Amino acid sequence: MPHRNQSEQIRSTTILSVRRGDTVAIGGDGQVTLGQATLKQDARKIRPLAEGKVLCGFAGSAADSFALLERFEAQLEQHQKNVRRAAIELAKQWRTDRAMRRLEALLVVVSKDTTLMLGGSGDVIEPSDGVIGIGSGGMYATAAARALLGHTELDAKEIVDKALHIAADICVYTNHDIVVETID
Repeated sequence: MPHRNQSEQIRSTTILSVRRGDTVAIGGDGQVTLGQATLKQDARKIRPLAEGKVLCGFAGSAADSFALLERFEAQLEQHQKNVRRAAIELAKQWRTDRAMRRLEALLVVVSKDTTLMLGGSGDVIEPSDGVIGIGSGGMYATAAARALLGHTELDAKEIVDKALHIAADICVYTNHDIVVETID
């Protein structure tokens, strides 16, 4: 089978997480694209893990995202649902495993007290303000969320929803089929 070029990759796009007060919200749009074509409008890119105590969103190549999600879930089980430890162990694997280094995906993982982004070079990043976005519309959603967080009294779930809709108005790889989950 010939290798697809970059513009022919199957992609899942925009994920955003926001913390406000004792609540963390994470949401994503439903669009999946192949090159310039939309394949699916209602994909679900947020997954509950650890009996709903951890939520994970993914962006990038769909197959790579699912591979990383499975590996993260295994690490989470191995380390008694310790999100930071699981993320660090996955990052170590990501840096040292030749096959994993080729994965083109990002994960945002949230729990009651932790927000982390796991990146393609084995990075683990914790946002200082509790706001992080990934995918093609991630920066648009992040900018909108920071503005809403600083200038409104909206709760975390409402901020994620509104910011993702703003990103969908700007980014052609993000749609308005938004799903938002919370942990209180």
